[in-house]
Amino acid sequence: MFRLTEQCASGRMVLKLEGRCSVDVVSELEAGWQSATLKAGEHGICVDLSDVLMVDDAARRQLARMHRDGARFVSRGCLMRELIREITRPSIGD
Repeated sequence: MFRLTEQCASGRMVLKLEGRCSVDVVSELEAGWQSATLKAGEHGICVDLSDVLMVDDAARRQLARMHRDGARFVSRGCLMRELIREITRPSIGD
């Protein structure tokens, strides 16, 4: 199961992800990101990973693209914090 919802909190767009982020939902994640980007304008987007259970490699790559496009992430728990650390780490040559 996967769910993506948009919320507006304190003038900031929040994309809340829940469940399993896998290759099966990457297109939905990308569409949600594009929609939120249009709505948020210059206010930025926060991606809430607090209720994500797992992230496969395809979804991890999509989250990394979102980070490069300006997403900020919030989470709870060791695994999601480590995921955020990995996808927000500058690559060699950046």
